[in-house]
Amino acid sequence: MVRVPKLTRAEVAQAVWNPLQYIAERWTPSPRTVRRAAMTSVVLAVVIIVAGGAVRLTGSGLGCPTWPKCSDDSLTATSEMGLHGAIEFGNRMLTYVLCAVVGWAIIAARSAKPWRRSVTRLGWAQFWVVMGNAVLGGVVVLVGLNPYTVAAHFLLATALLTIALLTWQRIREGDTAPRPLVGKAVSQLTWLLVVAAGLLIAVGTVVTGAGRHAGDSSDVHRIPIDWKTIAQLHADLAWVVVALTVALWFVLKAVDAPVGPLHRARDLFLILMAQGVIGYVQYFTDTPEILVGLHMFGSCLVWIGVVRVLLSQRERPVDTPQVPGPAAEQPEPATV
Repeated sequence: MVRVPKLTRAEVAQAVWNPLQYIAERWTPSPRTVRRAAMTSVVLAVVIIVAGGAVRLTGSGLGCPTWPKCSDDSLTATSEMGLHGAIEFGNRMLTYVLCAVVGWAIIAARSAKPWRRSVTRLGWAQFWVVMGNAVLGGVVVLVGLNPYTVAAHFLLATALLTIALLTWQRIREGDTAPRPLVGKAVSQLTWLLVVAAGLLIAVGTVVTGAGRHAGDSSDVHRIPIDWKTIAQLHADLAWVVVALTVALWFVLKAVDAPVGPLHRARDLFLILMAQGVIGYVQYFTDTPEILVGLHMFGSCLVWIGVVRVLLSQRERPVDTPQVPGPAAEQPEPATV
């Protein structure tokens, strides 16, 4: 049996009004624990995106026809709602898991010694994006899976993934000013790649909004645009991203850049090749659900690869305290 420590009234008040500080004063996580908490947030951000795609691809978007309840009479899914209700309600419950993981990351970052306010703020940014996207998810249901709100829901989830990645990266760095590892021209080329990849993902949501996977078997409004035309634009942007990645790879080799940016550019190229194969196969096979789901997972990997390429081009050395050496021995005064 573990003895429960007795708490004074002051300690109880502190635990109620400032629980993070209360925990931080009594727990110091190891750097490995803090990194694991941040990486778990990244993984869950990917899982929530793929799970949202599964809801749409199985036609379960209106499995729970209202929000925040699952139905007018029940907070949870009932047996009458069938498999669609279970899938949609399970996706809603996954949001609470994500909140718990982000909360763990916030607590770990706040309790680390020394405390780094910038990392804690990134953790809170994740939390508020999760809350905002949960509300937006409710709006998506209330407006009957309007494709524009579905697209915004996906893009906000991608923003969560971006912040989670940045949090994980910042934990592994120091708080000194970032020092660029490449020249200005290479940095500008990289930002052009980032913009092109962002447009690629945004146009991908339009392809989804105009495509045949509406998210429900009912008559769901679709974006009034030719699906094949917007899919062709999406493919063209994908080739632009590939070309920029190859160009960046060769430029990094030409300027003898550090291995970090080189390896990240190589990884992104390989991810793009795999994603392109899946994209073309799903296009010519009438977009089967399993391939569309894999393509959504691939879009997460593409964006992770792009962000890592960008972050690899600067460094923030970890601050190491200066430890004074032993004082020089003073000669003893001569005695007369």
